Formats: sequence, C-alpha cells, structure tokens
Amino acid sequence: MSTVMRLEDITLEYPVPRQYRKEDVQPSGVRNISLEIREGEVLGIIGRNGSGKSTLLKMMAGVFPPDSGTISTRGSVSLLAGVGVGFHKELTGRENAYLYGALMGRTTEQIDDLIEEIQSFAELDHHFDRPIRTYSSGMKSRLGISVATAFKPDLLLIDEVLGVGDASFRKKSEKRVKDMIAESGTVVIVSHSLNLLRNISDKIIWLENGCIRMVGRPEHVIPNYSEESLN
Repeated sequence: MSTVMRLEDITLEYPVPRQYRKEDVQPSGVRNISLEIREGEVLGIIGRNGSGKSTLLKMMAGVFPPDSGTISTRGSVSLLAGVGVGFHKELTGRENAYLYGALMGRTTEQIDDLIEEIQSFAELDHHFDRPIRTYSSGMKSRLGISVATAFKPDLLLIDEVLGVGDASFRKKSEKRVKDMIAESGTVVIVSHSLNLLRNISDKIIWLENGCIRMVGRPEHVIPNYSEESLN
C-alpha cells in the first residue's frame, strides 16, 4: 500500500497567555509527531481533552502549519470537524454542497450526479434548499457528513462528528465510513467513542500532552488507555 500522508517530527505550540508566563506553564499544542498513513488504513486518535487531538487533525488538513517539521500529502484531503465547519451560513444546503464539491476539485456535472444522494443521505428534505443559518446543529452535522463522504477524498479526516444525530443516523454514518474504507478509502478519526474506534480502526494513536504516548493495534492501545483513564 502506498503512503497517503507522512508527518515528520512536526511541532506546533500555542503561545502561553501573558498572565501565565511567569508560572512556567507549558505551551499547549503537539510536539515531535512522526507517523505515516497508508492507503486504505483507518487511524484512530484518542486522548483526554486538551491532549492535542483536534490540533493534530487540523495540521493534517493544512488548517494550521507546523512550527517545525514537514507534512507531505498525496491526493485530496477533506476535514469533517465541528458543526458546519467550512459552510457559508447564508447559502443553502444545496449551494454549500456545490461549493464544497468545487473546492474538492469536482466539476459541476460530477456534483450534479451526486446531489440527490447528498440530500437523501443527510435526511434534510426541503431544508436542503434553506440557508444554513436556519439549521440546527444536528442538521449541519448531517449535511457535513453527507457532503464530505459523497465526494470520497483520498484522505478523510473526522473529528468527533460521527456521534451526532439519532441512533439510526449514527449507524448510517458509520456504515458510510466503513463502505469508504472497503473501497480503499483512508480515514483518520478522532473520537471519544472507544467502541467505534475498536470496531473500525487498524491502528490507534494515544496522545497525551501533545505527544504520542502509545501507538499500535486497537486491542493493545485501548485497554491501556481505558485503565489509566479510570485511575
């Protein structure tokens, strides 16, 4: 399998607020991360809040450049993070789908072929033609999952959003991601749902204070993480 993304000794640190600089507070961020993501691989990232999971994902997406180190990518990358991230609130769901597809390098004709599927999967009905600003957080997330997975990027980055919606939509979203994986899609997913990661991940990275604490198979890393989290 070929390499889709390679991270070599990347570091990004957020500045310490001025009022804390005399207290020897350690800057937050990620430090000295090196890893390789292979085609068709599903990489899960776990860790406590503030451990650097979302920061690392945004660096993979190119949102944040590293202070040092390099990130090399082959193919298209799509980030699915938060509620309505990347959507224009004054545009309709349909218009945002076309905009997203264009940013992914798709032609209008290619988007035309997928637009009914996007609307159906998101379960938005007539709301698909209403402005995003009228959507609930769950509706925005359903649209985000539908659009991001419909265009099948070479690397899909997911930050927690598979937990949105009711039980049936969560199940449907997980199946969509699994179908992508079966078609040699490559996924990096941040989640607090250890059961989900145990079921779909080939490899788990455990982040702690911005550094890799452990990396390996889910059946090895997750029990160690769970045991320490309970202490």
